[in-house]
Amino acid sequence: MSDVFELGSEHEQVVFCNDPASGLRAIIALHSTALGPGLGGTRFYPYGSTDEALRDVLNLARGMTYKNALAGLDLGGGKAVIIGDPSTDKSEELLRAYGRFVQSLNGRYLTACDVGTYSVDMDVVARESRFVTGRTVANGGAGDSSVLTAYGVFQGMRASAEAVWGEPTLAGRTVGIAGVGKVGRHLVRHLTDDGARVVVTDVNAEALLRVSEEFPDVKGVSSTKSLLAERLDVYSPNALGGALTDEVVETLTAKIVCGGANNQLAHAGVEKRLEERGILYAPDFCVNSGGVIQVADELHGFDFERAKQRASGIFETTRKVFEVARTDGVPPAIAADRLAERRIRDVGRLRGLYLR
Repeated sequence: MSDVFELGSEHEQVVFCNDPASGLRAIIALHSTALGPGLGGTRFYPYGSTDEALRDVLNLARGMTYKNALAGLDLGGGKAVIIGDPSTDKSEELLRAYGRFVQSLNGRYLTACDVGTYSVDMDVVARESRFVTGRTVANGGAGDSSVLTAYGVFQGMRASAEAVWGEPTLAGRTVGIAGVGKVGRHLVRHLTDDGARVVVTDVNAEALLRVSEEFPDVKGVSSTKSLLAERLDVYSPNALGGALTDEVVETLTAKIVCGGANNQLAHAGVEKRLEERGILYAPDFCVNSGGVIQVADELHGFDFERAKQRASGIFETTRKVFEVARTDGVPPAIAADRLAERRIRDVGRLRGLYLR
C-alpha cells in the first residue's frame, strides 16, 4: 500500500474506518478545514484495492476544498469512500456503523450523497450522526442534490457558450452527454428546454432507456467512443473522473467541455492541450458546485428557491474564471485554482484548523 503521508501530504486528516461485524471498510479524508468543516459526499464503490480507494478519496477531498471555496461557502473540503458494491453490500448495519465514524469526528466532517449513495441512505447514517446533509425531504432535508448540480452545470455551459459564440444559450448546438444517471438525466431536460440537440451514452442500458422514454428526440449511442465520433459542439462528461485523457482530447470535435463529473482531467497538462486545440474547458469544480450549494443550504434549514438562486451564481463565477484566464494568460483550470486558493488564503487565515 502507498505511503499515506506521502500521498496525502496536503491533507489534514485521513481516517480508516473498519467494522467487521457489518462489513464496513471506509476511508474519510479531510483535505482542509481552513474555511470551515469539510463538506463532501460519501461514495460507495467496488474499488479494486484499498490503495485505489485511498487515491480516489484524497483526490476527491482536495477537489471539494476548491469547489467549496470557489462557490463562496464557509466550508472546507472532505470526502468519504465506502469500499464495496452498493447493490449487494449496502445494509442498515453498515450505514449505521459508518454514521458512528462520521459522528466520532465531531463535526469536522459533514457528509452527503455521492456515487452509490442516496438521500434515503443519508437518513440511515443520520440515525447515528448529527453531521449529515442531503437527507430526504420527508426528514427535513434537501433531497436529491443532483437536481441543482445539473442546474449549475447548465449555467456553466451557458457562460461557456457566451464566451465561445457570443450568446449564453445552447439553442441549435449539439451537446454530447456521457453519463445520464443522476446529474446527466436532469441536464438533458435543461438542454432540450433550451433548444439544444442532445446525444447521450451510458454504461447502464437502463439509464439510456429511461432517457429515451422521457425524451424521445434525444439520440442514444452505445459507448463514449461512439459519442465522441459525433459532430459535437459541447462535450459533457457526467460519469466518473478521468474522462479527459490525451486520446479523448485529440479526438474531440467540440469547442466546449463542460460537465458534472469530478476530476475530469486525467493528469496535469491535459488542460494545456485543450487550450492548444482551441477547446474551452469549464473547470469541473466550478460548474458542478450546485449540489454542494444545495446540501450546504440544508445546514441552515433548506429552502429550494434560495438554494437555486445561489446556484444560479455559477454563471457569473464561470464568467469570472474565464476572465482571469484571459487576464493571466493561463488555462481556465489554473485560473479557477487561483481564485479558490486566493479565497482560502485570504479568508482561511482568519480561521485556521476547524474545531467544532
